[in-house]
Amino acid sequence: MLVIATNNAPPRLRGRLSVWLLEVRAGIYVGNYSRRTREMIWDQVVGDIDDGDAVMTWSVPSETGFDFLTCGKNRRMPIDADGLKLVQFLPIEGHDIEPITD
Repeated sequence: MLVIATNNAPPRLRGRLSVWLLEVRAGIYVGNYSRRTREMIWDQVVGDIDDGDAVMTWSVPSETGFDFLTCGKNRRMPIDADGLKLVQFLPIEGHDIEPITD
């Protein structure tokens, strides 16, 4: 299973994704493709996302059962935590975040 979620994607990218995947809701595309085809689709997303952002997730035989990639202007970034992929929120530009102290 392959899922791509987009925000503020340009029309040319939305049209390209609709060729390969089913758009089940606005900006949410699903399908089932091989690794090679998935990588080709993701290359098109990265190349055409402009000011938008996207996340792609797909099934893998691992503890979590899925893996994901992100691109574009998004505060959520994947990080590796001892072999487990998690999501880190980046601070909003222009806002200082005070560390939590006990």
